[in-house]
Amino acid sequence: MRFSFLFLFFLLGFVSCEKIIDVQRFDGPCTIELVDGSTITTEYSIEILESTGTITYRDSDRKLWSIKADEYVSYSCGN
Repeated sequence: MRFSFLFLFFLLGFVSCEKIIDVQRFDGPCTIELVDGSTITTEYSIEILESTGTITYRDSDRKLWSIKADEYVSYSCGN
């Protein structure tokens, strides 16, 4: 009984951790095209939360920013 409880506990822990790792990272420099036609360029990596499509990036001052999926059209990264 004790073994099955521990097994179930660890199994649920592993399954829930899989849902946490929901982020794709792309190495910079990156360009993000916004809905209004303007672009944001960052020399740093961007991260995209798969479940919401939100992009997180750092500006030239290394300040952290987020852009929701409905605020951008596309993005590209690399040289």
